[in-house]
Amino acid sequence: MEFTGISGNFSHASAEALAVVVFDGENAGSGSLAELDKLTGGGISAVFKSEDFKGEKGQTALLRFSPSGKVKARAIMLLGAGKRANYRVSDVSAASGAATRYLRTRSFKSFAFMPRCEGNAIAIAQAAAQGAVTSQFELDKYKTKDKKNKSVNKVIVCIDGAKPADLKNGLSRGQIIGDSMNFTRDLANEPPNVLTPTEMANRAQRMAKEVGLKYEVLDESKMTKMGMGSLLSVSKGSEQPAKLIVLRYTPAKNTGKKGDLLALVGKGITFDTGGISLKPGEGMDAMKYDMSGGATVIGTMRAIAMLKPTIPVLGVVAAVENMPDGKASRPSDVVTAMNGKTIEILNTDAEGRLILADAVAYAEKQGANRIVDMATLTGAVIIALGDQNTGIMGNDDELVKEIISLGKENGEGFWELPLGEGYSKQIKSDIADIKNIGPRGKAGTIMGAVFIQEFVDKAKWAHLDIAGTAWCDTVKPHQAKGPTGVAIRTLVSLVEKSQ
Repeated sequence: MEFTGISGNFSHASAEALAVVVFDGENAGSGSLAELDKLTGGGISAVFKSEDFKGEKGQTALLRFSPSGKVKARAIMLLGAGKRANYRVSDVSAASGAATRYLRTRSFKSFAFMPRCEGNAIAIAQAAAQGAVTSQFELDKYKTKDKKNKSVNKVIVCIDGAKPADLKNGLSRGQIIGDSMNFTRDLANEPPNVLTPTEMANRAQRMAKEVGLKYEVLDESKMTKMGMGSLLSVSKGSEQPAKLIVLRYTPAKNTGKKGDLLALVGKGITFDTGGISLKPGEGMDAMKYDMSGGATVIGTMRAIAMLKPTIPVLGVVAAVENMPDGKASRPSDVVTAMNGKTIEILNTDAEGRLILADAVAYAEKQGANRIVDMATLTGAVIIALGDQNTGIMGNDDELVKEIISLGKENGEGFWELPLGEGYSKQIKSDIADIKNIGPRGKAGTIMGAVFIQEFVDKAKWAHLDIAGTAWCDTVKPHQAKGPTGVAIRTLVSLVEKSQ
C-alpha cells in the first residue's frame, strides 16, 4: 500500500473516496463536516436527519456524488466513532481498518482518511497506516477461486496541523508494524503440513536475512548437549525434529543500561494433538494456531529490526510438533530440564510449558535480565477472560504494569492474574521436583505460569497467555476472522520505551 500524509485540504485529496470519523451527537454544521456537507449538496445533513446514522460506534454511511472543481473524490464515507470523550489514538486503527475493508468491497482503490483524533501526530498516523494494512489480510491464501482480490492501493491520511516529517514518520512506522502483524498472521494461518518446525525456522531465517537480524537455529543434537530434556520430551512422538529459533537484534549504538537485555520467548507448537493425552477430534484443526506465540515473537523481531530501536533484543522460539507414537512421552515420565530441575509429566497435552521451560532458561543463560514469554497456553484463560483480554502474570510488578499500560495505549487488553507460593506448591511432585499440571479444574492458567516461573532464575519475567486473543472466530469491520497478530504493537512499544 502507498501512504501519503497531508495536514489540510482534505476534500481536495487526490483519492476516489473520502472517509471521515463522526462522533455521536454531532451535526452536519460542525467543524470539518460543514464543508463536506456543502460538497454533497446537503447530503450529510440528510443522513443525520434520517436518523439512520447517529455517529454511534460501528455505524457507517456512504454518500456518492459527482465531483466538481478541485474535488476528485466521488464518495464520502462516514465512520461512527461513538462519544468523542471516549475516542483514543488506539481507536484510529480500527476506524482506518473499517474504512479500508468497506471501501475495497465497493471497488474503491484509494481513499483519504480523516481520523479527527487529538494527540501525537506520529502516533495517530501510525495507527491509521497500521489499521489499513492489517485490514486487508484474508484467509484465502490457498483458495483457487472466490478469492477476495479487491484491495485498496493508496491511502491519504489527513491530520490537521501535523508536520510533514511527523506524518511521514508515523505512516512509515505504521506500515512496518502492520506488515509485521500480517507476517505473523500468515505464519499462524499456515496448515501444519506446510509449517513444520523446520519450515518455521526457514521462514524466520529468510526474514532475518531480509531485515538484518542475526539468526541461529539449535537442532535436536545441540539441544540434547545443552540438557533441554523438557523441550525434547515433546518432540519425541513426531517425525518432525524440534528447532530452537534464535533471533538477535543489536543496535548500531546501544543507549540502554550496561548488561540489559530484553528477551521475547514464544511457544511454537506447529500442531498439537495432545500427544498420548490425546485431544478430542472435534476442534483439533484449530491446533495449527498453537504456534501463535512463536509467530508473534518472529513478527515482533521483524518490526524491531526495521524500526531500529537503540537497545538489543533477543527473540527465542521453541518450534515443536506434539504427536503420539511409540516414542512419545507418556503420562508419568520424568524428564530433566536445562536448569537441572526434574519434571513429572502427568499430562502430555500440557506441553507448551514444557518447551517454554527450556526456552526461557536458554534466554536467561544468553544474558537476558528481562523476559516476556507468550503462548497459546491454556483453554482456562479463554474461560476466564474470553477473547477480550490476554492473561498476564509475572514476577516483577513494574514490568507487568508497564505491559498493561502500553496495551491500553495500543488498543490491546491485558488482565493480570495472581501468582504466589500458594499456587507454586500445587505443582510440587511426589517423585520429582515439579509436575506439569496442577489440581484438576483449578486455576489452570495460573498453574501454567507458575510452572514456567520455575525456570526463571534472576530475570524480571512476564508471561502472556494469548490463547483467547491470538485468533478471532468472527469477521469484524476492521479485521478478517482468524489470527490477529495480538501483542505485537504492545511489545514494540515496550522495546521502544526501554531505550
